[in-house]
Amino acid sequence: MNNLSKANSGGVASPYPEMAKINRATSFNDMDEGLKTLQANKDKWVITAVDERIAILDEIRRDLIPLSGPWIALSIDAKGVPQHSFGEGEEWLTFGSIFGLISSLRESLEDIKKYGQPRIGGPITVRSNNQVVAKVFPQTKIESMMFPGLSEEVWMEPDIFPEEMLITQAKAYKDENAWGAVCLILGAGNASSLPIADLLYRLFVANHVAMLKPNPVNAYLGPLMEKGFSCLIKRGYLRIVYGGATEGSYLCHHPLVDEIHLTGSDKTFETIIFGSGSEGAEHKVQKRPSISKPVSAELGNVTPVIVVPGPWNDNDIRKQAEKITTWLACNAGCNCLTPRLLVQHQSWDQRETLIKTIGDVMAHLETRKAYYPGAIERHAAFVSAHPNALQFGDSSHGQLPWTLIPDVDSKNTNDICFHKEAFCCVLAETALGAANIPEFIDRAVDFVNGTLWGTLTASIIIHPKSMLDPNIAASLDRALVNLRYGTICINEWGIMAFPFARTSWGGFPGHDTYNVQSGIGFVNNTPMFDKPQKAVIRGPFKKTPDVTLITFKHFPEIARKIADYQASPSIWKVPGLVWTEFKG
Repeated sequence: MNNLSKANSGGVASPYPEMAKINRATSFNDMDEGLKTLQANKDKWVITAVDERIAILDEIRRDLIPLSGPWIALSIDAKGVPQHSFGEGEEWLTFGSIFGLISSLRESLEDIKKYGQPRIGGPITVRSNNQVVAKVFPQTKIESMMFPGLSEEVWMEPDIFPEEMLITQAKAYKDENAWGAVCLILGAGNASSLPIADLLYRLFVANHVAMLKPNPVNAYLGPLMEKGFSCLIKRGYLRIVYGGATEGSYLCHHPLVDEIHLTGSDKTFETIIFGSGSEGAEHKVQKRPSISKPVSAELGNVTPVIVVPGPWNDNDIRKQAEKITTWLACNAGCNCLTPRLLVQHQSWDQRETLIKTIGDVMAHLETRKAYYPGAIERHAAFVSAHPNALQFGDSSHGQLPWTLIPDVDSKNTNDICFHKEAFCCVLAETALGAANIPEFIDRAVDFVNGTLWGTLTASIIIHPKSMLDPNIAASLDRALVNLRYGTICINEWGIMAFPFARTSWGGFPGHDTYNVQSGIGFVNNTPMFDKPQKAVIRGPFKKTPDVTLITFKHFPEIARKIADYQASPSIWKVPGLVWTEFKG
């Protein structure tokens, strides 16, 4: 029995019965005291030795492993996910990504101790436009084995030379005159790893202590977070508090909070910066923010998937339909990186076949509980705007049918599908005319850049044979340069930025408080680059087998094994993973 299996054997009952629900808000007095503690220790954290930081990460890993059982059980209960289902596998991978982040941070700290900065596992190259590119994944043979065909790069902002990139890496660890800061983290409610990623980034990359307020949607995990990160709490570097909008507003305006980081919606961001209602809207127009302290944020996206025509056979169509549907179905469609819009070539003879096949895959999926607040209302708004929407599955008992909206008019730039993030189980499709494939790729890039809301992540699906055409290859390369998204994926989706967190994650640089789009700043970024512009992630067109597809019946089992590997890596665990992949 592996480590996480042992940890899960007790389920959600004893020894953690008090963790089933959080129904209390932290008092203002307790928040005040917590912030005083953080202020008293913020400069101490800045000068904490690298060896001690490594020891703290090891302590966090040790304390989190026994919590896997109740963590997963509480999560699937809150989301209405059956045991041993694909949804449970999602939660295991989410939990496992926390350990992947810890491992990457630990590697970077070991490198800082030895070399003064994190090493970059792959080559550093300079593109023809002088843009510096650092390959950050894979770094080992085991990583290549576990993720065949996957590669990850970080592209720096223009005019950053390789020497400057290296000199400014781990900047917070090189500034002898650095001052500490207290960061308020307003956590995401949809994925339990996101608040953890935010606080680890603030502490170990930005060098700031943190007060974390979990979102009320997943505050039930708060006591587990307190146990898992008790080593930071007892040292005075972290406080976890609870509450809703009232408590959040109190903290945002608190004089002992030096900066704020939010993972959530742009509406929440604007309320924090300008205030609520008509008064807040007027303040935005007048450019009169109510908060002057730095605010960073990750705020979501209308995520496009550009489908490049090519020599797809029937099996290709089926596998890509399963892939796209899996991306939609993950977490009931409640992810900021969930695909929202397929962009297809109007004249591609397999366009309708792909749509029909996606519908067929959806029709065979169990529906999911619409657990995230507002999901039912958002779904109704999309269906009301598009009565032709295809709906598959049960819509009773708080569940929503998987919904596909085909043939959205690309000329109607005000369409809800282009400007509103559904944050539920809705996928739309539109088509663009073009004389040839390179022209289609160029037009698709212009369309998503100029029409869709958000700049967080975008995907392109392209057959490997298509890339053998030099004109198509050149247009794909132009797309990578011109797409204004923080993460661009070829034959993959943005979730692959999280298993090891080596790429930066956030909106495309350049937004401000008056046009925030997908946010300001970034997280993850364990190589600690100072000025990343975008991440580029490439994966195989098809995997054999593809254990991540919703049609793979052993997904919960292999997801748990992957999480166990990330919690305590060992080459001896790899054969078990491979056996599960191929056992049929």
